[in-house]
Amino acid sequence: MNRKPASLIWAGSASLLVLASMAAPAQADNLRDALAAAYTTNPTLESARATQRAIDEGVPINRAQGLPSVAVTATHIEFIQQSANSFTAPERNLGVNAQLLVPVYSGGAVRNGIAAAKERVEAGQADLRNTESTIFSQVVASYMDVLRTEALVALARNNVAVLRTNLEATSDRFQIGDLTITDVAQSRSRLAVAEGDLQGAEANLIAARETYIRLVGNEPGELEAPPPLPGLPDTVGDAIVAALENNPNLDAAKQRAQAAGFDTKAAGSGRLPSVNVFVNGDYSDFFGTLGGPVSANFAQSEKTANAGVRVTIPLFQGGLPAAQKRQAGARESAALEDVIAAERQIIAETRATYSNWLAAGAIIKSAQSAVEAAELSLEGVRAENSIGNRQILDVLNAEQELVNARAQLVTARRNAYVAGFNLLALMGRAEARDLNLDAGVLYDPQINADRVSSKMWDWDRDPKAEPKSTRTVDIPPANATIGPQLLPGE
Repeated sequence: MNRKPASLIWAGSASLLVLASMAAPAQADNLRDALAAAYTTNPTLESARATQRAIDEGVPINRAQGLPSVAVTATHIEFIQQSANSFTAPERNLGVNAQLLVPVYSGGAVRNGIAAAKERVEAGQADLRNTESTIFSQVVASYMDVLRTEALVALARNNVAVLRTNLEATSDRFQIGDLTITDVAQSRSRLAVAEGDLQGAEANLIAARETYIRLVGNEPGELEAPPPLPGLPDTVGDAIVAALENNPNLDAAKQRAQAAGFDTKAAGSGRLPSVNVFVNGDYSDFFGTLGGPVSANFAQSEKTANAGVRVTIPLFQGGLPAAQKRQAGARESAALEDVIAAERQIIAETRATYSNWLAAGAIIKSAQSAVEAAELSLEGVRAENSIGNRQILDVLNAEQELVNARAQLVTARRNAYVAGFNLLALMGRAEARDLNLDAGVLYDPQINADRVSSKMWDWDRDPKAEPKSTRTVDIPPANATIGPQLLPGE
């Protein structure tokens, strides 16, 4: 199958822009600017990045369990009440204990825990890719919705103006007896319906602009025609192959399944021996109170140290390790099934989206033909009405058919573009790295993962958390204002 439907999507982009252009904003906005703004200021995307940084910490957390630990404990005791038979008991004591513990073997729990954490980091990075492409898909849909609703408002306003002129002409002809009161009533009814449609279209435009503000972080200016989408597939088979190789949701499911496999191995470590090396040092000071009246015969402070190897061999734990192993195995099975479920969903969504994309391209071609035919039909009906061969209702119907055809064309162009972008998202080709955004240095989650993976200092902290996304509270409410319109064919 060739890619002719893609050309249908872009045919007439300029006319769509002419049909829907806002007046007044200081500069024109394009789709790449909107995507770049969302990439750098969208709170959902920033939240996903922060969540991924939290997942990154799973690696050092699991690694810490296999590293040496050092602890110092100091205890000061005041002996308030002593035995009456005790003549040498101290009045106070300071004890200081220092311990170094070095894990040597833990049955594979640490090793497999680290491996599982690394897999979850990769799964989280895939989730972040999915969040990014989802936000971009929403921005594209919002961008196209603003263009579409601006065009529909323009059509509705033009229709009201035409019907108002028709009503005036019909009323004039009624005054001279050329038409009946029925013709006037039909014109007035059609105008009232058109005015209601205009109100609905303006409300939809306000809603579309508010959605744009929510996603992008600024109000839409004079939106330019969107650029052609790169890398659209030639066949649905090509789309499926690309999706199975690159879809972030499927990648995340696979990584979680591998992490669950390491969890199962780690759960089995509870049945195996553990080995630790330890070193202890103790210092005790009685502050000259040990020995009572004969304290000079006693040393008032002492130091001791010991070292050794501790081997723990579990013999019976009430079935706990076996239950943990079975539990982890069941979760691994669920994760493996989730991979197949994700694969099924991606295949179904890719096929359906590809079909929608082709259908929208075909609808564009049909709608273009319908607009041309409706324009010709309206011209003919008006001419026939002027010589009495057509009724006013015929003219009104012809005008409505032209409005409907133009609205269908505008909607089809919007649907084709959105479907095409959604198809790229399913194929894993709708992320910042694929779109050549002018958003500065792109966010690389691996940088933070590498930064924290080997950190061991307990006081190594990040700066205080602060929001990075922008607020929209100061942006004025959206309105339905649009500039002067030039409809196709005029």
